[in-house]
Amino acid sequence: MARPIAETPILFGEDARRFESRMKENLKESPERIAEIRKNYEIVRQWFANGEN
Repeated sequence: MARPIAETPILFGEDARRFESRMKENLKESPERIAEIRKNYEIVRQWFANGEN
């Protein structure tokens, strides 16, 4: 039987401020990196569509 999921800890003080500022950062990938990710996605998608491992 699966173990229950523990409660999510609540952040306070500097930890909370640091977490919030990192969540507000807008991380952009370069166009080259996006193209590489899409190419890899298509390869894996084709594996599953063709029943390959």
